Amino acid sequence: MYKILIVDDEPMLTSLLCDHLRDCGYQPFEANSARKAFELLSEKPDLILLDINMPDTDGLEFCRTIRGEVTCPIVFLTARISEQDMLNGFMNGGDDYITKPFSLTEVTARIAAHLRRDERTRTNLININSGGLSVDLSTRTVGYKGEEIKFSKREFDIIDFLITNAGQVFERERLYEAVWGLDAEGDSAVIKEHIRKIRKKLLDVTGSDFIETVWGVGYKWKK
Repeated sequence: MYKILIVDDEPMLTSLLCDHLRDCGYQPFEANSARKAFELLSEKPDLILLDINMPDTDGLEFCRTIRGEVTCPIVFLTARISEQDMLNGFMNGGDDYITKPFSLTEVTARIAAHLRRDERTRTNLININSGGLSVDLSTRTVGYKGEEIKFSKREFDIIDFLITNAGQVFERERLYEAVWGLDAEGDSAVIKEHIRKIRKKLLDVTGSDFIETVWGVGYKWKK
């Protein structure tokens, strides 16, 4: 059963959506504040409906904050309809938007479409074995001799990119663009710190270093 997290400061709206989605066979969770929404992330929702205008934390900021750890589709609920508002939503990690007022039929159709697309993406991914290390790109997990090694979303994104392009050397800027996106505002120097953390986690469990630094150029996953 798919889990849907609904985040909106209007209790009547979240209650209505919960009742409707429950009738449609989903398992809904409702949060009327960002604080409650953060708590409910532990339920590992398959999709998040997120209001942009919340009193305690702006929906865009909330989305940007959780995007480093949450991979599920995020659909904004908003009364804002300008092109710039739409672009801001996408740039902050959103996947779609539904303008208020909306019909319940539209909401369920959008949810179903995103869940189907997300499922297709997952089933098309593969499991890669490298030096005894098992990297499952569909479940986004890394294991070694039956022990799972925990990584953050960004750390796994870097592993995903490097291991699927094993043997190729990538500059920090190229890695940053691949993981954070072309429009990301930040410093590619963050790659160095993420690589350090990935290496330490892998080394602590496996005793091996899977990522090679090509001095003056960048990084590559060892074949």
